[in-house]
Amino acid sequence: MPRVKRGSKRNDRRKKILDRASGYFLTKSKLYQAAQEAVERGLKFAYSGRRQKKRQFRSLWIVRIGAAAKLHGLSYSQLIHGLKLAGVELDRKVLADIAVHDDAGFASLTQQAKQALNSAA
Repeated sequence: MPRVKRGSKRNDRRKKILDRASGYFLTKSKLYQAAQEAVERGLKFAYSGRRQKKRQFRSLWIVRIGAAAKLHGLSYSQLIHGLKLAGVELDRKVLADIAVHDDAGFASLTQQAKQALNSAA
């Protein structure tokens, strides 16, 4: 079996890891093995962070909607329930944007929710 020295392939792989580790502290940016561990760890955090970002934005939207709903005399859960009964199919991202930027539009949505809650009761 022929001998394989792996020259350029190995160098390319190591260079890619060290490029990703540039800016890391001390040996983590200079020595291959330490850099490899640091890069893998960072990629793990990046993967989980992309999922956490979705959760964090949803909770931010809920807080914004709840605060705007309180100004119009409803709780968050009453507003969402009333909008469902009224057949308004807006997601929380859009509702939060309306709550922040369009007070008159959000007021009309809360009126729809209140009417739907009163007719259901």
